[in-house]
Amino acid sequence: MSKRVLVIDDEPEMLNLVRYTLERAGYEVSTCDNGRQAWDTLLKSKPDLLVLDVMLPGIDGYSLQIKISQDDQTKALPIIVLTALEPSKTLFQKFPQVVGFMTKPFKTDALLETVEKAIGKASPN
Repeated sequence: MSKRVLVIDDEPEMLNLVRYTLERAGYEVSTCDNGRQAWDTLLKSKPDLLVLDVMLPGIDGYSLQIKISQDDQTKALPIIVLTALEPSKTLFQKFPQVVGFMTKPFKTDALLETVEKAIGKASPN
């Protein structure tokens, strides 16, 4: 069974790039483009990993991270923060479930390596 990754980002180009990169590597990818729907999408898709942007419409990534870390259903979910805001790294360092922090723009190879470290290689289809 494929490992599932949920990507939350409000930039369509970024969603497409991350989805394309991870699907080519064999991951099953779901996406969400705003903070308001992120929580429901997260509970519905039950991902093995979350790739989370910081600046989102509705609920920002940091507020969403706090909610995720406090809920029994999601507090063990590994998260990779993907943002253009390098200074926000210090905000996320206190969360043990944040297993990676990448700033935009990023290299797709580096993203794949970070995902593989977080949840392992995708199983071949």
